[in-house]
Amino acid sequence: MGSGTGRLSRRVAIVTGGSSGIGRAICRLFAAEGATVVIGDQTPDAVEGGVPTQQLIADAGGTATFVRVDLGVSADITALATSVLHEHGRIDILVNNAATYVGKPLLETTEDEWNRVFAVNVTGVFLLTKAVVTQMLRQELREGVRGRIVNISSQHGMIAAPRDIAYGTSKSAIVYITRQIATDYAADGFICNAVAPGKIETGKGGREDEPEWTEYWRSRTPLPRLGTPADVARAALFLASDEATYITGANLMVDGGWSAS
Repeated sequence: MGSGTGRLSRRVAIVTGGSSGIGRAICRLFAAEGATVVIGDQTPDAVEGGVPTQQLIADAGGTATFVRVDLGVSADITALATSVLHEHGRIDILVNNAATYVGKPLLETTEDEWNRVFAVNVTGVFLLTKAVVTQMLRQELREGVRGRIVNISSQHGMIAAPRDIAYGTSKSAIVYITRQIATDYAADGFICNAVAPGKIETGKGGREDEPEWTEYWRSRTPLPRLGTPADVARAALFLASDEATYITGANLMVDGGWSAS
């Protein structure tokens, strides 16, 4: 996967939720572009099945390690950042991709469900980013950049979506935190952007297996196909690379034109 042009050579990248779906594609592409990838996830097993991400990367000649982490547990987050520093001595890129999902409307969403979504999708991002930025501040500038953060938000953070009150609201928070970090730490050499996927076919099942939902997604997407994890991974690669030279605080829509229509 990827062109292998070395756009991320000598970079250490943490990718949360890297065992499956979009995170899996990001890990593979980053590794193909020369990054040392740290996969942070609850399990090394891919939800959609197949060989674990770490093994796929190794078989392709790349470098990756797996660290077990639950982003709803603050001790796990601290352990992840600490282990990466101990093993590699630096962190160049953080991709906040991991998220949990509850597909219910307001009146059917329980307080526990709401809290769990926010614990992982928002507080976990806040705590891990805080730990990583603290370390990055100690690192030297490379061509004016000390560290790059790529948050995976969602089109659901920009528009209303059926039965997605908790998830959509959490992703709106990610759009905001991206802007805040970008502006607060620009002078310190940080680049922080987000990628907002539309409907991506990950192979994880769930609503993907329900014809009524796939028909709805296709009818709302101007391009004549739904997205793939590789579509999102390529956008994340651009924002994580030195090619994104004067872009920060942006929320890049990767939705086939959904939000434009």
